[in-house]
Amino acid sequence: MAKLAAQEDLIKPLPIKIVEDSISAPLLPPNILNDSIALDSAQVDTVQGKQPLLLDKIKYKAKDYVKLSQKDNKIYLYNEAEIYYQDTELKAGVIVMDYIKNEVYAGRLRDSTGTYSQLPFFKQGDNEVRPDSIRFNFDTQKALIWNSRTEQQAGLGQLGSDAMKVYAEITKKENDSVYFLNEGKLTTSKDTIDPDYYIRVRKAKFVPKKKIIAGFSNIYIVDVPTPIALPFAYFPLTQGRVAGLLFPTFGNDPQRGYFLQNGGYYLPISEYVDLSLTGDFYTNGSYGFRGNSIYNRRYKFRGTVNFSFENLIQSQKGFDDFSRTSNYNIRIQHTQDPKSNPFSRFSASVNLGSSQFFTNSLNQVNRNNSQTNTFASSISYSKTFPAYPSVNASLTLTHTQNSRTQAIQMSLPTLQASMERVFPFAKRDGIKKGIVQNINFQYDVNAQNSITTTEEDFFTSKMFEGARVGARHRVPLSTNFKIAKYLSTSLSGNYEDVWTLETVRRRFDEEQGIITDTIPGFDRFNRYNLGVGIGTALYGTFTFGEDKKIQAIRHVMRPSISYSYAPSFEQFYDSYTDGDGNDVQYTPFETSIYGRPSLGKSNSLSFSLQNTLEAKVRDKDSTAIEPKKVSILSNLTLNASYNFEADSLKLSPINLSGATEIIKNVPINFAATFDPYAIDNNGRRINTFNVNNGGGLVRLTSARLNTGFSLNSEMFQKGGQKKDQDSDTNNQNYGDNPFELKGSRDNDDFFGGRGRGSEKDDEEIENELYGNKTPWDMRLTYVASYNNNNRQSEITNHSLMFSGNIQLTPKWDVGFNSGYDFKNKGFTDTRFSFNRDLDSFRINFDWTPFGRFERWYFFIGIKSSLLSDLKWENRSQPFRR
Repeated sequence: MAKLAAQEDLIKPLPIKIVEDSISAPLLPPNILNDSIALDSAQVDTVQGKQPLLLDKIKYKAKDYVKLSQKDNKIYLYNEAEIYYQDTELKAGVIVMDYIKNEVYAGRLRDSTGTYSQLPFFKQGDNEVRPDSIRFNFDTQKALIWNSRTEQQAGLGQLGSDAMKVYAEITKKENDSVYFLNEGKLTTSKDTIDPDYYIRVRKAKFVPKKKIIAGFSNIYIVDVPTPIALPFAYFPLTQGRVAGLLFPTFGNDPQRGYFLQNGGYYLPISEYVDLSLTGDFYTNGSYGFRGNSIYNRRYKFRGTVNFSFENLIQSQKGFDDFSRTSNYNIRIQHTQDPKSNPFSRFSASVNLGSSQFFTNSLNQVNRNNSQTNTFASSISYSKTFPAYPSVNASLTLTHTQNSRTQAIQMSLPTLQASMERVFPFAKRDGIKKGIVQNINFQYDVNAQNSITTTEEDFFTSKMFEGARVGARHRVPLSTNFKIAKYLSTSLSGNYEDVWTLETVRRRFDEEQGIITDTIPGFDRFNRYNLGVGIGTALYGTFTFGEDKKIQAIRHVMRPSISYSYAPSFEQFYDSYTDGDGNDVQYTPFETSIYGRPSLGKSNSLSFSLQNTLEAKVRDKDSTAIEPKKVSILSNLTLNASYNFEADSLKLSPINLSGATEIIKNVPINFAATFDPYAIDNNGRRINTFNVNNGGGLVRLTSARLNTGFSLNSEMFQKGGQKKDQDSDTNNQNYGDNPFELKGSRDNDDFFGGRGRGSEKDDEEIENELYGNKTPWDMRLTYVASYNNNNRQSEITNHSLMFSGNIQLTPKWDVGFNSGYDFKNKGFTDTRFSFNRDLDSFRINFDWTPFGRFERWYFFIGIKSSLLSDLKWENRSQPFRR
């Protein structure tokens, strides 16, 4: 009965809408099924006689019926009907083709339940339309389409959720590139049946892949009209980069008035380079502008150039609090593709500007950089000369700027060249044995022009007044060999020749005191040192038995001892007589970039002991053959030195450093310094051991501890431990650690929002959420430092930083970033971020509740980049002290 009802439906007007259609498609002949012949879908027409030219070129087929009516000059195709002609493709439930007029009609099918199926699919070239019915002429290429649906991609993305969906009740196809729409809807919603929003256009001209020009248009949200409307509208649909306006953000600032932000123009200069110019304007006269350029040459290089300038006016002229400040910032990133030239490379990373640019900026895009204290830049060109011996040379310009002190340190430029290691007494590719064959030397040179200035003098001639220029040539010589098979021994020597273009001369004047003269001109000094080192490795294993969970503990010690010697270079020292008649020594090279020559002889012995501790743990997997290794103490190092030439305080402070991950994924680093000598009442070290001064064997002078770890909701779920055991089956280093935090996860999972559950679909996540399993993650960093050089016993830094995310529902996310300073008893910069996914829209609320950067920011807008200008933003006035 359903099939019979479907057949009878063919002689009725084809309805357009699913329910209560108000527009009817063209009537089909009432005898469409009379004397129809059932044919196989693969069988072609066999009517004899000369056919029109169109039938010689067209291909058609249908699943149930194909009928040729010479009386009506029509061909009828029923059920999964298809027609192919040149670049045109048409599929539908029913197709009627007039081979005299060269026209085709296509419609859908309806069964007895009222359900429509097999809607027409029309494709011509790259353009696709999915209507309810269509009438198309092959000669004129014109068409009349009812309830058309098509997707148009704009920008650089792929067809999909970011595509513009175009609906129209009636569409007239004028030619291959122009369509006219009546009662159309434009949306980027994923739901193509019932979109959560759309732009209603009464009449429009539609040029596929280029543009839509519409008359009066307004936005509907959940089929409810809104007052957001335009008398006319233009929607660009061009694929790729296209020049155009960038829509600004409107707002109000209590101190600077109404404003427009981030408005401007985008210009694709070429296929490799583009440029966007944006600006801000405030009604009190403040303004800012930015230029951003992105360039990319495949297999060659890529980078970005950003320039920002802001002129900020506070209050009004004539008031006491009136001020005008100008800030700028320049950022450049350039990366060369390694494939372009393996022997030559140019790179740049520039970040320079006003120290207070990010702090005082009113633009929300600069909010994340407000805590930046240091600007650093580096521009480098390096080249390798591969011929033996190969030489690596580089020319680098560096810049470091402290935003707090406004001090700037630059190197304009630094030249560095080094030659590879050469073994003169051994074959180049052969095995080197013994003390002679392992003799090797290198050569390197470093030359630089060092500038120290302030932000006030930056980019002025004053910045070069304190410039220092110098060069250093160095030739290291070394060899290594074994003693008694187990002692690794190395001998080394190092020669340096330091050049400078400036020296100093000192003299004493009874009226003016000590006078220091700067003497320009080339001068040089040299220095050298010798050294020997011996080291070995000791292994100890404590076995507890294979039936124990901890089967064995392995301790590795690597002691080493080294001796170094450097003579005194007093020949590079002069002297002058002070007012008391005493001779005072000084070196003319005290302004050298590479340090000054040593006046006294160096003769010291250094000690070092490195320790590691590992455990063998029985695998919980009964099929495993070998036990697993667990690191208990990855490093514990002690080092000190003894100076034979010192008149007092011959023993240096003892340095201790170490690291452990005894709790899995919780790395702990620590360091401490111990002094064997006592101090006087003024805090100066004295030549008396601390134990002889009534103290302990050594005196703790400083200490540092830091750790960072992550927590995740999966760590506390039932069965989480079992999941970890399964996931760690192939981990030979850290599986089944008896010291680990149970249920811990790899750090890489903690910032994925959903951890290892990210592969689940939305339905599974939603089920978990409503089952009170709320995904969350948190990252904590703890730092503590202690100073006791002068018996002050002071905690210099004691803070805990924490950040994380909570997914309250599948579409509600809350993020936070904060910290607490235990020393100063206060919170650090604290931020909360609330995000809501509204399918086609997104809501973001960024809140800094207190502190120097107290503010809030609200945003709601369409997610798709095609209509990203449809948004509303609001923000508070930044809190200023």
